[in-house]
Amino acid sequence: MSSSRATAYGGRVMLVVLMFWTLLPFISLFTAALHPVGTFPTGLSWPVHPQWQNFINAWNVANLGPILKSSALIVLGTVPITVVIATMAGFALGQLRVFGGRAVMLLFLIGLTLPLEGIIIPLYYELNSFNLIDTRMAVILPLIGLFMPFSVYWMRAHFVNVPTSLTEAARSDGATTWQIFWGVQVPLARPAIISLAIITTIWTWNQFLLPLVLVPTNVDSRTMAGALGAFQGQYSDNIPLLAAGSLLILAPMVIVYIVFQRQFIRAMLQGAVKG
Repeated sequence: MSSSRATAYGGRVMLVVLMFWTLLPFISLFTAALHPVGTFPTGLSWPVHPQWQNFINAWNVANLGPILKSSALIVLGTVPITVVIATMAGFALGQLRVFGGRAVMLLFLIGLTLPLEGIIIPLYYELNSFNLIDTRMAVILPLIGLFMPFSVYWMRAHFVNVPTSLTEAARSDGATTWQIFWGVQVPLARPAIISLAIITTIWTWNQFLLPLVLVPTNVDSRTMAGALGAFQGQYSDNIPLLAAGSLLILAPMVIVYIVFQRQFIRAMLQGAVKG
């Protein structure tokens, strides 16, 4: 066997091992969800009589139907606004090179360093003054602001690598800045936009602390991850039911990633090549 074939074979084996190692916690969670209620499953033990109804029971007990709807509404309220604003800001900072752009990027850099735990209490009192506590807007508005620094950096990284000759050629043909943005730059930025939408969707779906603090009593207006906290508090000693509920919450984001993984990987590779 040649050294190149041995290297390729070793690389494949390593990828399989890493893939199994990554999936191991999810496999353990799945086998735990199939054990009888009241038991304490360990490791990867497969139950003699798998309790598939645990998933139905977890769905009903946690009342995941309204919470699933709430999560979808929060995602629909957060992600499109974040992506549109970040795309326009990234275009302005990366292609138009607007006056004061460096100062703006410095402000966004400071925003990236702010921990959520350090601002959530002032955020609570600010939203309370607008009577938004215990509503979905109490989650949507802060998330848009919290995601903006990363989102603008993400889109600027794309636009700064697009040749300015495209913008200049379109402008010489009489196109306005708005026409250049929508007709030339946005189609080219499609992989970056889709990948940003996937990232912000996953982050929104997985929000735990923010809904827990800003939506303290109206559980049906939280995200799925936020609702898991209340579910865990009530059924912390019921490991199979808790595992089943966790898998139900994870499932939608796994499906989203599987559906859009090509676009996400394409954006990653595009950035790597350009960088």
